[in-house]
Amino acid sequence: MDFDLWWLLPIPAIFFALGWIAARIDIKHLLRESRALPMSYFRGLNFLLNEQPDKAIESFIEVVKVDPQTVDLHFALGSLFRRQGEIDRAIRMHQNLLDRPDLPADKRQTALFELAQDFHRAGLLDRAEELFTRLDGSPFEHPSLAFLLSIYEQEKDWPKAIAVTRRMEALAKQPYHKEIAHYDCELAQAALLKSDFATARTYIEQARAEYKASPRATMLAGDMAAQQGDHARAIEEWQKIETQNPAFLALVAERLADAWRKTGGAAQGLRTLGAYQQQYPSLDLLNTVFSLTLVEEGAEAAASLIKEELARNPTLLGLDRLLEAQLASAPAERRHDLELVKQLVGQHIKRLGMYKCEHCGFRAKQYYWRCPGCGKWETYSPRRTETPDGYA
Repeated sequence: MDFDLWWLLPIPAIFFALGWIAARIDIKHLLRESRALPMSYFRGLNFLLNEQPDKAIESFIEVVKVDPQTVDLHFALGSLFRRQGEIDRAIRMHQNLLDRPDLPADKRQTALFELAQDFHRAGLLDRAEELFTRLDGSPFEHPSLAFLLSIYEQEKDWPKAIAVTRRMEALAKQPYHKEIAHYDCELAQAALLKSDFATARTYIEQARAEYKASPRATMLAGDMAAQQGDHARAIEEWQKIETQNPAFLALVAERLADAWRKTGGAAQGLRTLGAYQQQYPSLDLLNTVFSLTLVEEGAEAAASLIKEELARNPTLLGLDRLLEAQLASAPAERRHDLELVKQLVGQHIKRLGMYKCEHCGFRAKQYYWRCPGCGKWETYSPRRTETPDGYA
């Protein structure tokens, strides 16, 4: 039997008509919704787009007064309050939402999360902690854990920080080995301050189990040995840093020199530290090698060492040490001029020789394992730089 195709011809026209009708219905719906919104809503959006949050807040407040049921707008307004530093108003806004018995469950969780952020921003950490904890199992669990971690780091509650980080590992399916190792190291360092060597050893081993290449755990193991008077063991521990991250030798250079002096091996220490300086040059290694050379081999050898280093890597610290070596053997008539130059160089060195965070660029005179600027762990280069502020 022949199949007649003529009746298929109207089908495209039918689909086109249906699409046109649906589009008209959607457009009418959108127009009705837009007419229902007060003009203050659009003024607020315009102010936001023009980066005028203060005026946007005023406009959105008018909308909320006209239509108190606009829950999402309450959230937007509360976030604006928080961003502008008006924490009390943000807290009231989100607390009022939570007090509404008709608030849907998903919106209640959003309000809890927003209120917890308000308390956190206000410094009410105990109240923020309580609310973030209540969001376990919600869509806001992971960001809440991140806030809880920042609270525990701020309060130096390292056991809780470890527990929260392990939960974040499970949720995010990514390792946080380095951070957990640092928390263990913080606990080990606190134990060392109390000379509680058994506890310190436990935490150091936990840190090493978590992050085998942790230079901080190795440094603490050496510190513990030195504190117990076992300087040979301390040297052995600190030298392991070369196989982990040789840049961190700069942080233990002075400790190594002191340990070698106490064990009667200053000459060996000078050779080893000199080799480190050749392979992994840094301001701190240079300073330590110079001081050890000055004591062990005299001013002439120290001056010769610095001259070679300045030819290879010119630095103000190197110039300062050269002047120091020359002063040690200079005749009386030259000492005044050398001291004057050394004083001028010394004033510049005080403003240089900074550690710099590789994540946020924060500079500091001392080395931090956790950056005070961005809160990241182990982002400071252990090598100080003589680059002044404002330059890369």
